[in-house]
Amino acid sequence: MIRKWSASIVRAGRSVRGSSAPVTYTLIALCCLAFLAGPASGLNPAYGTGDELLAVQRAYFRRWGVIPAELFEGSGRPALTPATALFVHGSWVHLLGNMLFLYVFGAMTEERMGRVQFTLFYVGCGYLALLGYAVANADSEQSLVGASGAISAVLGAFLYLFPRARVTSLLPFLFFLPVRFPAWVVLPFWAALQWLAAGRAPDGPGVAYLAHLIGFGLGFGYASVRHGRPTSPTRVKAAPAPAPEGENQP
Repeated sequence: MIRKWSASIVRAGRSVRGSSAPVTYTLIALCCLAFLAGPASGLNPAYGTGDELLAVQRAYFRRWGVIPAELFEGSGRPALTPATALFVHGSWVHLLGNMLFLYVFGAMTEERMGRVQFTLFYVGCGYLALLGYAVANADSEQSLVGASGAISAVLGAFLYLFPRARVTSLLPFLFFLPVRFPAWVVLPFWAALQWLAAGRAPDGPGVAYLAHLIGFGLGFGYASVRHGRPTSPTRVKAAPAPAPEGENQP
């Protein structure tokens, strides 16, 4: 059994090194591993069940997530949480929604930017998106986790770099029938939904739509400054409905 697991890990490592977007796939793997190893997945019996598990989950999110009210106290550890929070997710739906968007849009963006630049872009924009949300909600005691701020930046960069790429979307009001639209239609529509949702978002636990908007704007702005003209039309294999699961406030 151990040999089989070792062989699988080696094959996975070789496939990542030989791929054209190793950073994207490594980020996906790290997020999945962090989720499976943590209490949010509910798979590890060592964390207990019921109320005990919920208490462990809350403590876990507060340790690794962003708490705006604590972020500006001046101590060092809270200042790191906008980076650690990028690898923590609150539920299976939260994780899978984010990873699907990163898989669909991350690879092409990484290929265009290059591995090192894409890594710095992803972490930097993700950090700033969470920081921007914290500044706007400086009194909030809710913990904020998730990679959606960084992934929204990837969407913004993708929109600038590949505006005419054909994206397959599954839209609820069309009974989830697959339809193909250019990125310049799908992604601004997604951003508009985030804007509308941010205006109606209640206080307390939920989705931090503002972090999505900040990340999207940062990604588009960075790509427009750092890179030249958009590339010629291409195709994106698939994309889900036009809104990823957002930054969670457990």
